[in-house]
Amino acid sequence: MPGGLSPPFCSSVVLVVDATAGAGRKSPAMELLPRRPAWPLTCLVLLSLRPWPGADAQAGFQLHQPQKEVSVRVGETLTLICTATAGGSVGPVKWLKGWGSGSETIFDQKDPSSSRGTIAVNESNTNFTILISDVRPEDAGTYYCVKFRKGPTGNDELYRRGNGTVVFVQARPSNPTVSGPSDRVESGKMASFTCKSGGFFPSNISVKWFKDKTSIQSQLPNVTPGPSNFTYNMSSTVTVTLQKDDIRSELTCQVLHTTLTAPLTRSYHLSQILRVPPKVVMEPPGPVGLNETVSFTCDVQGFYPGSVTVTWLENGKEMNTGSSPRPTKTPEGLFNLRSTVAVEAVLEKNGSVFTCRVVHEGQDPLSSSATLWVAASGQKESNSPYTNGSSLFIYVAVGVVCTVLALLVVAILYLIRVKQSKGKSSPSARLHEPEKSSGTTTQDSDPNNMTYADLNFTKEKKNVQRVIEVSQQSEYACIQGSQAPASNDNLTYADLDMVHLSKAPRRPAPCPEETTSEYASVQIQRQ
Repeated sequence: MPGGLSPPFCSSVVLVVDATAGAGRKSPAMELLPRRPAWPLTCLVLLSLRPWPGADAQAGFQLHQPQKEVSVRVGETLTLICTATAGGSVGPVKWLKGWGSGSETIFDQKDPSSSRGTIAVNESNTNFTILISDVRPEDAGTYYCVKFRKGPTGNDELYRRGNGTVVFVQARPSNPTVSGPSDRVESGKMASFTCKSGGFFPSNISVKWFKDKTSIQSQLPNVTPGPSNFTYNMSSTVTVTLQKDDIRSELTCQVLHTTLTAPLTRSYHLSQILRVPPKVVMEPPGPVGLNETVSFTCDVQGFYPGSVTVTWLENGKEMNTGSSPRPTKTPEGLFNLRSTVAVEAVLEKNGSVFTCRVVHEGQDPLSSSATLWVAASGQKESNSPYTNGSSLFIYVAVGVVCTVLALLVVAILYLIRVKQSKGKSSPSARLHEPEKSSGTTTQDSDPNNMTYADLNFTKEKKNVQRVIEVSQQSEYACIQGSQAPASNDNLTYADLDMVHLSKAPRRPAPCPEETTSEYASVQIQRQ
């Protein structure tokens, strides 16, 4: 109906009531005015088809939520954009996290002060962008911008809803912590160490281990959901074999994540759990004289940490030695300690056993012992095993020297015998005397009666003419080669057996014939 006029046949009925009229009594005004034909049902239908004021604006109302996904880090400010066209139904705008019965109101236009988010542009009917500051991991989720309108009952009812924005909250991992064994571990044994970090998102994370800046192999990190289901926790374990020189070594856990611009690291000093047991050395003193003072020294070497207890025992009973000395630190970081106890060497203590007992870090005690030997007055010898050992060494040395000398004597005798054998086998000349008759009387010893021969031959085997000369004064034969022997020629001598010659004239012995043999035989016969 143009102009918004009612149809002519839809006239209204006016009822005038006179207030002064008595009850049950009609006044003249109550008379009906001239009536027109009424079509109640037709009027109602036509009125419903009549457009309401602003209906064209409501039909063109739009709500726009452009962000599909947004990523933000913990602690930052989240911006959620929502715009609308002008007009629309009367009603507030809200931001909801999630949809359905479990949704949570983040911003309410009617009560902005109690909302988690704040409006970005105040007093705007088209821009409903909100800001959420100091984002937490639990802020992750899907957010909807919703337009409401007044319902017939006066309550707000849904009118328009945006497409939703998915928010991802990237959580930075916490600073890692490294833990080791609860008790100290002895060098040479294995120990496990654990690195932990938590509160991060997304779940992708990597861990590296280093020992003194050298990478070492470790297990894959174990990633588990956090308590809020929006973050994750991580633990990584590595096992190493401890060494004696690990006192100044350290393990380093390095954590890498997408939210980090640089890795997070945490170091663990191995000296916190390393234990190096000591070596106990005690040098036994030699025998001491009566009433002398002897010192027993106990060296506790190469231990870590430096807490150690040293106790002296005499025949199993604890001695009162006063306070123990303090250990000294070596350049390698280990500790050494020397403890000394002085004892008077009286006869009652002869054979007493002195023990140095060392307890380190509550472990089983280590000990070393030595025996006190008291020598007789003015002597240093005793029946101790150390003296017997020295005597045995002396006996062995003397025996070895005697054996060497005996061998030298045998060797010299053997060489002499060999030389003599070679002399007998050399060319020689022998003078033989025939057997004496039993009736012959022995003549007095006279130099003129000495008979011997001296034979000189040249080394070269040549035909030589030998001449036998007989001295008139004595029986002497000289056989000599034609050439005089040189100084370096070998001479051959023959000793003639001593014989007793008679005074009778003797015939000259015939000269032997020329021969190449270097042998001469001289026979003297008695007439």
